Amino acid sequence: MQTVRHDLPSPSVGTQRHLISLHYGPTDRGRKAYLQASLHADELPGMLVAHHLRALLDQAEAAGQLQAEVVLVPVANPIGLSNAVLRTPLGRFEPASGENFNRHYPVLTDAVAQRVCGQLTQDPAHNRSVVRAAIATELRSKAPTTEIEGLRQTLMLLAHDADVVLDLHCDFQAVMHLYTEAPYWPVVEPLARCLGAHAALLNQQSGGHSFDEALGGPWWQLAERFPQHPIPLACADVTVELRGQADVDHGLAQADARALMLYLQHQGFVAGPAPELPPLLNPATPLAGSEPLKAPHAGVLAFHKHPGEHVAAGDVVCDVIDPLSNTLTPVRASVSGVLYARTLHRYARAGMDLADIAGSQPLRTGWLLSD
Repeated sequence: MQTVRHDLPSPSVGTQRHLISLHYGPTDRGRKAYLQASLHADELPGMLVAHHLRALLDQAEAAGQLQAEVVLVPVANPIGLSNAVLRTPLGRFEPASGENFNRHYPVLTDAVAQRVCGQLTQDPAHNRSVVRAAIATELRSKAPTTEIEGLRQTLMLLAHDADVVLDLHCDFQAVMHLYTEAPYWPVVEPLARCLGAHAALLNQQSGGHSFDEALGGPWWQLAERFPQHPIPLACADVTVELRGQADVDHGLAQADARALMLYLQHQGFVAGPAPELPPLLNPATPLAGSEPLKAPHAGVLAFHKHPGEHVAAGDVVCDVIDPLSNTLTPVRASVSGVLYARTLHRYARAGMDLADIAGSQPLRTGWLLSD
């Protein structure tokens, strides 16, 4: 294993942070898997999973079982990890800019299309190399000036040439679920089985320019733009939601690390017999079919439904109680599906997101992600 330190731009005189990446396995096999943890730095389960995954990767490397390069970034956001206000750790937004650490990644398709035009052939392997080189050139063409720009560029350069990108997050209170772009579902479906995901939410251009879609999106978009040339879907991007923020537990993390290794083995990154995968818990559903329930007014929350439960349209998910007016308002699901996440808070301001249900039919358009 090789440890690489990446210095980020200094935000202020006398201050500088850096990112650490761990590189396992051979780099000459033409395949690569990339995993990172806690891009939202207040989402800690991924860091513990990375801790246990390191031990498994160390063992596999020592046994000569790694068939391809595996890059692990155990702490993907040293900026957010250092943020705290009034003894409360934060890590979703950068205080200097107010920007979400998992939004505003570069939209590469147009620039990459200009760079590869005239270089594409009828050879998918050649086109994959051409597109990856163009993405790398485009990423390096702009020098970052701020710390967050440097973080985004560093992470993108580490991951851009990976066949599979796994971005480890978590929700507030949740069961295991994941997000991926619909064209990559055949590659990602075994991962959902390995992890025991209760929901798999499929999208294309969900808004916000998140890290994963910035990497996977250009491939299917270029394939649509150049239909006369075979451009492979060469970067399966996945956001893995490792349950909830409080699910930082050795037992869970060890099981998740083993599940990730099982997936790497299934995809041929780790040697071994083809593993038998567990069944898929629930079919994939469109992210546009996910219903975010919102508070109709301020008040105390009392939930009737828990993460992982199937709810039917019309079911009461929670009550919002205003103790001054003595008003109790039931909040009902309008779709049927798995309630896969809900808020940690038990007091809601008007309009606050309360819970999410994975419905099977699209019902939303535009920006589909939370802030």
